[in-house]
Amino acid sequence: MFSQCTQKHDENQTGQSISQKSDFGGYESQVKWGEHLVTIAGCNDCHTPKKMTAHGPDLDSALLLSGHQSQMPVPDVSREEMESKGLVVTNDLTSWVGPWGISFSANLTSDPTGIGNWEESNFIRALKEGKYKGQETGRTLLPPMPWTMYKYMSDDEMKAIFAYLKSTKPISNVVPQAEPPAVAHN
Repeated sequence: MFSQCTQKHDENQTGQSISQKSDFGGYESQVKWGEHLVTIAGCNDCHTPKKMTAHGPDLDSALLLSGHQSQMPVPDVSREEMESKGLVVTNDLTSWVGPWGISFSANLTSDPTGIGNWEESNFIRALKEGKYKGQETGRTLLPPMPWTMYKYMSDDEMKAIFAYLKSTKPISNVVPQAEPPAVAHN
């Protein structure tokens, strides 16, 4: 009697065979899963320049994930005052003045000026260890990059994000180098 109580769950609700179901967070491909993760992790908040609209700043879709544009000015503030007070100031959400100096969001597109020449291992090191360009000897990534939170992503999530970023439209944009603080801090 109990021998006939075997479970036959070889299809899910859509009729798709479970053996054919992806391992990509429920998405049809690693790239689509990566796109989803980039969206929910807020990567565009800092790595995509904004256009001012009637509703406030909006993503500039022509410059998606291309980082701080080299021709854009940094916030016009007294760096010494901002740094000494521990304040963080941004004018476009792609550059920041703070106690660490000035940081600029990186170009994450597939262009060689972005991550086009990166290996997956560079990307994972950047997120797990906070290393600039994912280089072992690179400086620590600067605020506001939340790598100290992103390091808790699984390797599969990081690989999916990297796959998506490598599939993006290449946008040539050499992001300025970070600048050290204007005043010495104790």
